Amino acid sequence: MSRRAGSADLPLHSGRVPAWLGERMTKLGTILVEAIVLEYGRDELLRRFAHPFWFQCFGAVMGMDWHSSGITTSVIGALKRGLAPRAHELGIHVCGGRGKHSRATPAELLAVGMRTGLDGARLGQASRLVAKVDSAAVQDGFELYLHGFIVSDDGRWVVVQQGMNGDRKQARRYHWLSEGLESFTDAPHAAIDGRDQGVIVNLADRRAAASREGQLELLGSIGPDGIARELARFEAPAVPAAQALLPHLVLPDHHDVRPENIIGRRLHGALAAAAERGPKDFADLLLVPGVGARTVRALAMVAEVVHGAPCRFSDPARFSLAHGGKDRHPYPVPLKVYDRTIAVMKSAVCNARLGQSEELDAIRRLDAQARRLEATATGPSVEALIAQERHNSHRYGGRSVIGEEPPPGHGASNIEHSTV
Repeated sequence: MSRRAGSADLPLHSGRVPAWLGERMTKLGTILVEAIVLEYGRDELLRRFAHPFWFQCFGAVMGMDWHSSGITTSVIGALKRGLAPRAHELGIHVCGGRGKHSRATPAELLAVGMRTGLDGARLGQASRLVAKVDSAAVQDGFELYLHGFIVSDDGRWVVVQQGMNGDRKQARRYHWLSEGLESFTDAPHAAIDGRDQGVIVNLADRRAAASREGQLELLGSIGPDGIARELARFEAPAVPAAQALLPHLVLPDHHDVRPENIIGRRLHGALAAAAERGPKDFADLLLVPGVGARTVRALAMVAEVVHGAPCRFSDPARFSLAHGGKDRHPYPVPLKVYDRTIAVMKSAVCNARLGQSEELDAIRRLDAQARRLEATATGPSVEALIAQERHNSHRYGGRSVIGEEPPPGHGASNIEHSTV
């Protein structure tokens, strides 16, 4: 059977991703996918997408709002745009999306089947069944509006779909993984993301097998009219037994990043590793023009997204400290840093494809060093780090949905440096 990975709270946010960020998300997301495939293979990539904590961190490191439901839409959209031209090389295909794009998923899977030799009709049936289970068998008050189906040339797939509850202003994300999947109606989810709001009706849970069988038997014996009469006899529904709790990530409603949202030792480990490994590896090895200490710090968090173990993604807010957020939380997106991160990762991946893995090896060392330093490293507080980033935002090319970030204060120094 596939496993459940946990759950998370997702505040429901409206709005659109601005073009200047969407284009960069497409570039960075595509490069990170390719790096993971090169290092760990396509099956591991699908497992990452089926992990709700990792998925949220993946979106946060790309400059989206760290706690918002919008990460799901923007990540699926960015990957669909970025991976389409590379699908024949990487063997990864992204179908579906939000609204009308979700309804086009079966047709898109048929087209994938035509190109790859996969059974597109069978994949389309899996897509429809997944959507039907989470819209009908799991009755939790959330109406599906997004369905992303990611499939490899091997026929293995992952589904990430999301529902909304407008009254509660909440979203819930559901993760499915084909690996180990034996039944669409018997504990099929890899994970369900959403706020724990009490007992729900989940007829896809393994423990509901007797209920499913009883419903079919009752329908056959007394029919719909008989069921209606039986229901009328009850003044109030019986309270079902409490369901077993699953690990879940609680994403708060507040936009700002607070110290309690970040595991400090991990943050300080990344900062210390960037300071220590940066001069050794990146100045002499990568030689990407303009790369300085600030970019290496962002790369330390990007490296963790590529190499980190699942247990390390319980604090998505930490990954927003790599490239900020479009709504200025924790600070405006530093476009100069972002672009240099893309340049470094693109150089490393392109050279690795040619058999020259030194640059990707340097990024792996950066992540390994961060973990080694966590026990002893110290550094600035979260508040101090965010304040410093906001102060330097103009110099880093800071931008948000509001516009370009102005210099701090009147008469403030505005010295442009060659590296960031």
